[in-house]
Amino acid sequence: MMIAPSILSADFARLAEEAAAVSTADWLHVDVMDAHFVPNLTLGLPVVESLHAATDIPLDCHLMIEDPDRWAPPYAEAGARNVTIHVEAAHDPVQVARALRAAGALAGLALKPGTPLDPYLDILGEYDTLLVMTVEPGFGGQSFISEVLPKVRRARELVQSGHLKLFIEVDGGVSADTIEQAAEAGADVFVAGSAVYGADDPSAAVEGLRAQASRVFGQPTPAVG
Repeated sequence: MMIAPSILSADFARLAEEAAAVSTADWLHVDVMDAHFVPNLTLGLPVVESLHAATDIPLDCHLMIEDPDRWAPPYAEAGARNVTIHVEAAHDPVQVARALRAAGALAGLALKPGTPLDPYLDILGEYDTLLVMTVEPGFGGQSFISEVLPKVRRARELVQSGHLKLFIEVDGGVSADTIEQAAEAGADVFVAGSAVYGADDPSAAVEGLRAQASRVFGQPTPAVG
């Protein structure tokens, strides 16, 4: 069970401090938006490079951008641990995955809520992470869309049967009220924004979410430190 706090809900003027506030996190989720693929503009490669230098938490870069074939590999080269592109935006998702892996990152493939999983099963073997969006991409603070969880269940079945080997990540509306639904469906990486950064103690919020998800999976909560 891995918790990836989303800095979309953090204070952009204090990103190094906000990263330090979630030192118990497994990944730090970085939403890159270009105001074209999604109707919002956030940050780009220079900020990711600076953040990578400021924290030891592995960066989980979620690229909500047009033309990820061109722009994704530099994020891997900048040191991101996992770089996720949207299948709806990629021209050649297999080649992008191979380029990301060659640059030293895990390769992730994201699906919008309305995008079905089955048409892309034949390329998921090229990927390390499947990101199932549980809100429409673009803005934080949205409500969790439980109707997408059958995609998570389908992916988990394929992992358990040995047909796929990848992390199953959910992003959007993840909180203490929804994380158990996602864990029961089979997710093992959880992106949480306001549920972490809106808490009085972001680090304790990370631990609480991890404990909830771990209980669903019947796993002990890992010790920190």
